[in-house]
Amino acid sequence: MHTRRQTIKSLAALATIQIVPSRVLGINGQTPPSETLTKGIIGCGGICSSHLSMPGKLLALCDVDSKHLANRMTQTGGEEKGIKGYRDFRELISRDDIDIVHVATPPHWHALMAIAAAEKGKDIWCEKPMSRTIGEGLAMIKAVEKHDRIFRLNTWFRFQSGFYGMRAPVSMIKKAAMHDLLGWPLKITVSKTTGFDWKQDMWVGKTGLQPQPVPPELDYDSWLGPAPKKPYHPHRVHQSFRGYWDYDGGGLGDMGMHYLDPVQYILGKDDQAPVSVEIDADPQDADAIGTWRRIEFTYADGCKVILDGEDKDPNVAYIEGPKGKIHQGFRSDIPDLRKKIDALPDPPPQNTDFHECVRSRKKFALNEQNGFWSCTLVNMGVIAHRLNKNLKFDSKTLKFDDPAANALIHQPMRDPWKI
Repeated sequence: MHTRRQTIKSLAALATIQIVPSRVLGINGQTPPSETLTKGIIGCGGICSSHLSMPGKLLALCDVDSKHLANRMTQTGGEEKGIKGYRDFRELISRDDIDIVHVATPPHWHALMAIAAAEKGKDIWCEKPMSRTIGEGLAMIKAVEKHDRIFRLNTWFRFQSGFYGMRAPVSMIKKAAMHDLLGWPLKITVSKTTGFDWKQDMWVGKTGLQPQPVPPELDYDSWLGPAPKKPYHPHRVHQSFRGYWDYDGGGLGDMGMHYLDPVQYILGKDDQAPVSVEIDADPQDADAIGTWRRIEFTYADGCKVILDGEDKDPNVAYIEGPKGKIHQGFRSDIPDLRKKIDALPDPPPQNTDFHECVRSRKKFALNEQNGFWSCTLVNMGVIAHRLNKNLKFDSKTLKFDDPAANALIHQPMRDPWKI
């Protein structure tokens, strides 16, 4: 049978070239695997803090804003600690002594930087969402697997931590679903009532922006990179970039993978996407992102995922099926649900130590493959929102039933950038 994974491989034309840095293997007198791996971070904005705190010896930082770069260099001890700063990410990824490249930039740069890093033999720790478009995600799969890289997305709820308002790890909900305690098909609702905040108002773009002078510390042309050339305005960049279609997807782009990657895992959908997406929102501006009221995804087997932006149902369960429900705080109408779950077999183990995966060359728990499918869920919602259209989607061909939607799968890049 032709599986969806085989479909992705054929679409991406995957190859099997293996490139492993000598210092990771511990040969030719290089540092052995038991020693700390090295890293370079591209992007010195707010999210950089979390990447600085991750394991690995920091050797390099990069940012197109000299103030951001200088602040992080000072914070980390800079050149006194052996850390070098760069304005061009290509210089950072060309270093032979860096094992892992952290991509901590706005999403419109994720694919280009991850692909370039893979081509240079680097393993990749990438911010969410994985890609700004479905097509860019496919290209990332192709590069990561062609060059046999280890890839992880910077969200972790499928394998660790309490899952927002559920007051339980995702594995507890996964067990309830996989062992049919709730019945099938299932419906999952992501709203404030179930413990999640879409932060939509935070990421609304502004219309009618008046051009302003580019500050001297910012290389704005490099910040835009593959995105369309548009006059500078401070609201386009740094902390508020998520409010513009060219760079991200608003609140859905910000929190979508944190909230929806666990949904894919819970429902066992790591190799597929929904077959339809329905949107309830006002018509959108061509540049600035607005809010949405409701997004509803439906899978081929009838499972549904509801994104409730208005928090309209104060009594809704997070997950429900014909046999029962689980509400925020892991409250349930099934007697002794926790005890029943504890008595059941756990889900298959996952590789959750990224650095160990780099050494062993085993796929990380959230990698380019399952990450692509959860990011496709995000991008389907973004496309439906942008066009204000209900859409049908084919997981095998990765096509919508609408030409305008299909045009947003592979979006052109500004010269000289291309995939």
